[in-house]
Amino acid sequence: MSKKNKKEKVKKTPKQKAARFFKVILIILVIIALIVGIIAIGNKVTVSSEREFAKNTVQPVAFEEQLKPELDESGYYTFTTDRDFKIMQLTDIHIGSGLLSAKKDNMAINAVAAMISEEKPDLVIVTGDVAYPVPYQALSLNNKSGAVTFASLMERLGVYWCLAFGNHDTEAYSFFSREDISKIYENKKEYPHCLFQSGPKDVDGCGNYLIKVKNTKGAITQSLFIFDSHSYTDGDYFGIQWKYDAVHKNQLEWYKKQVQALTKENNGVTPKSLAFYHIPPIEENDVFKELKDSDFKDTENVKYKYGKIGESNEAICSGTKNYGAFEAFCENGTQGVFFGHDHLNNLSANYKGVQLTYGYSIDYLAYPGIYKYGLQRGCTVITVKPDGSFDNYGENYYQDKYQAVNAKETVELEKEMSEDKENAGGANPFADN
Repeated sequence: MSKKNKKEKVKKTPKQKAARFFKVILIILVIIALIVGIIAIGNKVTVSSEREFAKNTVQPVAFEEQLKPELDESGYYTFTTDRDFKIMQLTDIHIGSGLLSAKKDNMAINAVAAMISEEKPDLVIVTGDVAYPVPYQALSLNNKSGAVTFASLMERLGVYWCLAFGNHDTEAYSFFSREDISKIYENKKEYPHCLFQSGPKDVDGCGNYLIKVKNTKGAITQSLFIFDSHSYTDGDYFGIQWKYDAVHKNQLEWYKKQVQALTKENNGVTPKSLAFYHIPPIEENDVFKELKDSDFKDTENVKYKYGKIGESNEAICSGTKNYGAFEAFCENGTQGVFFGHDHLNNLSANYKGVQLTYGYSIDYLAYPGIYKYGLQRGCTVITVKPDGSFDNYGENYYQDKYQAVNAKETVELEKEMSEDKENAGGANPFADN
């Protein structure tokens, strides 16, 4: 036989081709399985490490006089005090609980712990996005991990807290639904300091509830309404078109009924109230436009308090639909609305008698490079007076009073992650003005 014939390729039969094809597919599946397994193990180790980090670096808050809420006969938690009642609003914590987010998650944990430990609030209200299980930034789809990590942190601190859901807490691609995550927060055995309630089943969303503040004479001095502002609308389940939802009509009907019940309970006097949810009300666009047109001088409708719109192109990612929430608030004694969602906006202004306030965000993860900068990072402190009036102001995280309570190793972590250390508490490259 000639050498030429020896080199001639033997023609494979269809059966042999099929066998080779399936062999290649099998190899690919095995590789994918290995990668998924490695990621799963890595994420599990990451979550465990984050919780150990919180446990080992965070100490319980040293309260001088901690108020303890009680469930009243109406089924809502009630604080009783004759002194000022201090609320801390946190928003957009963004705990990814994945291999890619581990260091940034620890920075977020530390920021939360440092501010709560220093401010010693009577109640912490988180206006959404505790978890951020976005695959390409956290390498995780498990939104339960971030929720449990945060709840464990708050329990370690020993502070009473509650939350409103944000869009990232339960994305369409996340493993767990709002109902699933609600069960975690309502687990009083594990988290007795969490005052979250999933709310009535016949009202849209999860987490429509209220918390009362009374004086020792039994008068309601303040009612705190928490709403689910949902996520996306018009089938935009993945945020592709960025059409955000809002507080729905039947939620407002529930709110009005609660105001009526509170008024009856309060001997015919409608108590003042504050509202908390994630996605900004559509009126925030009117507020900023009027302020900008007046060069940030007060107008008939708008009274500027503090802060700015720092998002790129001065974006306000409000709900795209208006179900009449602002009008309902004006008519039913709600003095202020607090929200988050836009991580670089922290504007607070009074609009037609209602204070509309962006909370200072925590986010180290969601916006590329945001961990390097800190002008927008912090908390909002709300002081409710015994007469029901309130004041609010933003506190930046990068202050000596907060850094003083940070563990040394976590301060070093901040420095390690910040390429431009001077910007940790200063210039913000995302802000246009």
